[in-house]
Amino acid sequence: MRNISYLIFIMSILFSQEWGGRPGGFLRMGLTARSIAMGGGFTAELDHSFPTFHNPAWSAFLVKRHFGSSYSNLTLDRRLAATSIAFALPPTAGIGVAWIYGGVGNVQGRYTTGLKSTKMQTGENVLLITFAQRIVPWLSFGANFKILRYDLPITESDQVSGSGIGFDIGLLIKTGKYTTMGLMVQDINSNYQWDTNGIYTQGGPYKDTFPLICRIGSRYNKNDLKVIGDIGFIVDTFSISRFINGENLYAGFLPRVGVEYGFLEQYFFRGGYGNGRFAFGFGYEYGLFNSRDSHIDYSFSLDWVSQSAHTISYAYSF
Repeated sequence: MRNISYLIFIMSILFSQEWGGRPGGFLRMGLTARSIAMGGGFTAELDHSFPTFHNPAWSAFLVKRHFGSSYSNLTLDRRLAATSIAFALPPTAGIGVAWIYGGVGNVQGRYTTGLKSTKMQTGENVLLITFAQRIVPWLSFGANFKILRYDLPITESDQVSGSGIGFDIGLLIKTGKYTTMGLMVQDINSNYQWDTNGIYTQGGPYKDTFPLICRIGSRYNKNDLKVIGDIGFIVDTFSISRFINGENLYAGFLPRVGVEYGFLEQYFFRGGYGNGRFAFGFGYEYGLFNSRDSHIDYSFSLDWVSQSAHTISYAYSF
């Protein structure tokens, strides 16, 4: 048992990334079961449960209306949930609205004497609004506008909250009959702004800025086999002044890859690596009111320090 503990400690140091502890981490973990099972590299792939999260430009290519919901049960009393709806805006545009939540429960509160008080929970929420425009039949451009909020409990009845806004932009290119290419810039100007004057004697307003992520990805889809992947470059708090001064803004590199195999056009088996995790999963497509209008998916993921996650998602198109 001691050897296992040492191994976990060493692996956590070797594979840790400084940017992993930066604000907005719950938006970089992956949200839906299908995307997590395939490594999360969906910059050029359509996610039925959340069409606009990985690349907002996808909404301009939608034919049906897509509703999806997802829930992840994580270790250490963490949870992650999302609900999304997106649809086409004829003749060449698309829009979407989504809500994302990440939080930790069963946080034991204590009085100044050290005695236990009630259990509390933290919560991060994002309202995401999407618009995309198809420029030509094979090219679209889209953007996500994010309203961000983070609530931290202080006592049983008081809390401190940080809020902010941010943006994503994406480009989608239909490069061939079986291939698609995507570009995505995530968390432009995303931040939490805090004011702790009411809590600390030397408190004050300050800003937690999300790292900027630039991604390029592709998809190959033929017959029953689909291969997807992308590469992300993480930039630490991009600013024009730092760029002009020649400061090193590079913070990390994030490859993601996955495969999906369809069986009988109804059953799907998936596997992948991304966001520091190995994952696998499966999905089932069926007709609820119309033929093949519903998807239910499951994934299991495990990272280098044995932190596991179970995710289940549902998608309905109409």
